[in-house]
Amino acid sequence: MNGKSQTLNGAVTFDKLSLSMFRNFRMPSLLMASLLLVVGFLVLTPLGLMILNSFQTARPGQPILWGVDGWIKAFTTPGIVKAMTNTFTLAITRQAIALVLGCFFAWLIARTDIPMKGFLEFFFWLSFFLPALPEAMGWILLLDPKYGLLNQGLMGLGIVSQPVFNIYSFWGIVWAHLGGSVSVKVMLLTPAFRNLDAALEESSRISGASGWRTFFNIIVPVMMPAILVTTILGIIRSLEAFEIELLLGTPIGLQVYSTKIHELVTWEPPQFAPAMALSTIFLGLLLLMVALQRRYIGKRIYTTLTGRGFSIRPTHLGRWRMPAFALVLAFALFVTLVPTALLLTGTFMKLFGFFNIAEPWTLENWRATLNDPVLLRSLWNTLAIGLGSGVIGVLFYSLIAYVVVRTRHRGRWLLDFLSWLPWSIPGILLGMALLWTFLQTKIFLPIYGTIYLLMVAMVIKSMPFGTQMIKSVLLQLGNDLEEASKVCGGTWLDTFRRVILPLTMPALITVGLVGFISAARDLSTVVLLGSGKSRTLSLLMLDFAAGAEFEKATFVAVLIVALVVVAALFARALGGQIGVRE
Repeated sequence: MNGKSQTLNGAVTFDKLSLSMFRNFRMPSLLMASLLLVVGFLVLTPLGLMILNSFQTARPGQPILWGVDGWIKAFTTPGIVKAMTNTFTLAITRQAIALVLGCFFAWLIARTDIPMKGFLEFFFWLSFFLPALPEAMGWILLLDPKYGLLNQGLMGLGIVSQPVFNIYSFWGIVWAHLGGSVSVKVMLLTPAFRNLDAALEESSRISGASGWRTFFNIIVPVMMPAILVTTILGIIRSLEAFEIELLLGTPIGLQVYSTKIHELVTWEPPQFAPAMALSTIFLGLLLLMVALQRRYIGKRIYTTLTGRGFSIRPTHLGRWRMPAFALVLAFALFVTLVPTALLLTGTFMKLFGFFNIAEPWTLENWRATLNDPVLLRSLWNTLAIGLGSGVIGVLFYSLIAYVVVRTRHRGRWLLDFLSWLPWSIPGILLGMALLWTFLQTKIFLPIYGTIYLLMVAMVIKSMPFGTQMIKSVLLQLGNDLEEASKVCGGTWLDTFRRVILPLTMPALITVGLVGFISAARDLSTVVLLGSGKSRTLSLLMLDFAAGAEFEKATFVAVLIVALVVVAALFARALGGQIGVRE
């Protein structure tokens, strides 16, 4: 009897041990395989169709005909070389300026004793979330060479005799982008600066290094993962920029990569094959940037937050405290409040941009738009798509980032690479590729034309941003935190739920917020996927602008900004101050 009991107890113990081993070691493997299948299907299917159709030369509706005519036409189209040159010149210029300003402002907000840091950070959030098209329309009201308020004011005061500022220029495009470019740097770099142990700076100062030497020799090298991520994301974002370049570049004949692709797609008949070929080239450039980033980061250790203690004492600026605060405040307010105030002004104008006509102001735009039932439907669609894609995206991206950073599976590099790919094609072509995917995949046909299809599209579109942002935070968390959980008997799932998620929660809230706002402001990705029943506020704004109803378009833009403010305040109420709290 005792022998049977011992055998039975041994069997039970073996079963428990087997179950424990399965839960601790098999779960990551199963998760890895599942994520590779899901991400691979969502990303590779539209990209595969994009590359495949670059060799499809027949006109839409005709039998399929394969060839390389699309690639030949892509490289022989008049103006393509100039458009590519303009694209890289604009991208490098704005990103170089934004990187310097963004790093400096993020360091001031996260690591120094300047006042009202939460207030300053909030305004950078708001600047980033402003839709590109209405923001450019606001700057036109201020900097147009003919009727711009600033030019008219300077000439009216007799300071100048002719217009000084011209928004329709190379530097006008750079300026229109600058607020959003700097803001995204501040949003992404501030959490990483907050997670930087102050002991590193204190050790440098004890060794006799000056503040500038500490910043460039200690802080910048340790921050390099986050800086590289934000730089690559910024460059890709610059290369696919569309709305501002179309609005401000077209009057002066300045074309870029994305507007050239738009021109090919909107020709009659549409030139899909050359457009797809140009997008394939874009994919190659992305692969090169990702490879360089992985090679640089893979050989270095950047852990700054461990279980041994963490110091976040701010740097005291002394007499430079208030001048630094004034500099950050002036920039944040100017790039945020000025275009927003001009947008609000445009909603009250009888004729957008003309201040000198008789009785230029009216409330009719507000009455007509608020009484339009399409507005309420679009508002509800935007809220539903934003909340759905935000929640699903946070869970999805956090799993991808955790597997890439924390596991040692051979396939994690592939998962990391796949999560980057949605940035590899412009939004309008990603939307087209997704349209073909949804039409040719039976599992998506039941939700075609509904808001659920747009949720899927927005989750795919925001995958690189969300995954890389969470990755940059996980890279700073020491492995000893998880090892301590395992020593205490915690499973992989327990460790992820009780250790990783709480430490990354501020960043997760930010990713969810960005996903929500993307649903409200994104145009190019959803323009081919939306229908009358699933129209979002951004699509409604585009409809008004296409119908030359710019006053109503600015009203919808103001509504989007209001949603941004409410969402950001709600996130902060939930504890959305990014990074480790002081």
